[in-house]
Amino acid sequence: MNSRKDQLQAFDRLLTIMDELREQCPWDRKQTLESLRHLTIEEVYELGDAILDKDMQEIKKELGDILLHMVFYARIGSETNDFDIADVTNSICDKLISRHPHIYGDVEVADEDEVKRNWENLKLKEGKKSVLEGVPASLPALVKASRIQEKVAGVGFDWEEPQQVMEKLKEELEELQDEIKVMDTDKMEAEFGDVLFSMINYARFLNINPENALERTNKKFIKRFQYLEEKAKEKNKSLSEMTLAEMDVFWNEAKLL
Repeated sequence: MNSRKDQLQAFDRLLTIMDELREQCPWDRKQTLESLRHLTIEEVYELGDAILDKDMQEIKKELGDILLHMVFYARIGSETNDFDIADVTNSICDKLISRHPHIYGDVEVADEDEVKRNWENLKLKEGKKSVLEGVPASLPALVKASRIQEKVAGVGFDWEEPQQVMEKLKEELEELQDEIKVMDTDKMEAEFGDVLFSMINYARFLNINPENALERTNKKFIKRFQYLEEKAKEKNKSLSEMTLAEMDVFWNEAKLL
């Protein structure tokens, strides 16, 4: 692995290249914080895909893309004298030191859960009005639900054991079934949301990341369905021409791969 000196030199090289691009490249000169936003979100999703695929080379590449965006934002901030990369870096360093008094102070903690509780309490002391302020409004609903539950649990608002969450899930499923019987679409949607919220909460107690779990299933389904499409082509058929029984044969084959 590279030495700390090599790492610092590589970062300095990136800063130099960023300066050159911002000054000389028509496309880079044109970019703003707003124009880069959707590109950054896309890069983060690509990193997420690479992590799920356990593709270390792709992870390295995507981390580089995200690092470029961070440096780009800092360069734009420096042009308006709002902040530069040193301000950004020192800001996160100061926050990490402040939020880890058990490392940089005299606070003692028993375990990871106590660290999380301290983290949320420290944020409230810093002026935040709610522990949920840090949950971005634009997060996908599944990820948002997971973060909401993690944050409220961090200040003690939580179930005591997994079985309690399972009982709550069963209760929510029964309520959903009641609304399905009367076919009230609005109430069905509300109860379905409660079921999903409880499922996500249960996943947390099982130490399962619900986003990763669902994406794993997505990838599995895509792989099996594409196998089914390939087999249909080999038989010179479209899927719409095949019976469910015929498709099930290939689907079961795909499950064995």
